[in-house]
Amino acid sequence: MNLLSIFTLNVFADRFREGGPFFMSLILICLLLAIAFLVLGFLNVKKNQNKSKKMLGLASDTSILGLVFGLLGSIIGMIQAFDAIEAMGDISNSMMAGGLKVALLTTVFGSITFILPRIGIIVLKALQKE
Repeated sequence: MNLLSIFTLNVFADRFREGGPFFMSLILICLLLAIAFLVLGFLNVKKNQNKSKKMLGLASDTSILGLVFGLLGSIIGMIQAFDAIEAMGDISNSMMAGGLKVALLTTVFGSITFILPRIGIIVLKALQKE
């Protein structure tokens, strides 16, 4: 591994921790499941069309679930940030920006969990129609 890829992995790991382990882990599980369902769908596209279509539906459902977990994590994160602001009273702009950044990390990861499998879903649908 070169230095750039190690740096990139560290940045992703830091962002993952900043987003909160509970929701980020749920979203990661959804991403991994969606990818696994897509792989199974691609493997069965010629052998078993029914199984391939079932895997396509499961990949779609788990990617949407990851997106919803991301949005829910952001909403809960913002509520927690505003609770902290309310408790502290007057805060600086940088503290506010930091709290909002953390709250939005789950939305970003949830969106990635939705978009990446969606590309595979489009390709798999095209292969199933042939």
